[in-house]
Amino acid sequence: MKIALGNDHRGVPVKQRVIALLKELGHEVLDLGTNSPASVDYPDYAVAVAEAVARGEADRGILICGTGHGMCIAANKVAGIRATNCRDVIDAELSRRHNNANVLCLSADLVGEEMSEKMIRVWLTTEFEGGRHARRTEKISAYERCHMKTEGHC
Repeated sequence: MKIALGNDHRGVPVKQRVIALLKELGHEVLDLGTNSPASVDYPDYAVAVAEAVARGEADRGILICGTGHGMCIAANKVAGIRATNCRDVIDAELSRRHNNANVLCLSADLVGEEMSEKMIRVWLTTEFEGGRHARRTEKISAYERCHMKTEGHC
């Protein structure tokens, strides 16, 4: 898979470990930054990753910030994105199995290295169940189609 990866300044050290893991697992990485510890605005990176996934330039995305919350909120503003902020392996598994999440948001500050690695492995290998869950995710997609602004970027 091709994985788009983005982070803010708090996620820089974690991102380096995530890149190594993804490459070890045989995935291609699209690194959309940042690589600097200087303060940046997380929505810039969340939207870049989410748009890459929504356009099909990447199969999935991973975002990293202090808590994962800001990245998750921003990424979910992009039509077609189902971003999830996970704290454990069960969260990661169910986000894929039941919600077909296509962007994983991680906390650089609240989740340790071992747990992050386990979540990424599970999230990348868990398939969407479909069935009743497909009906539910389709309702989200239908809402997006009906309410999406088509003026383009601001």
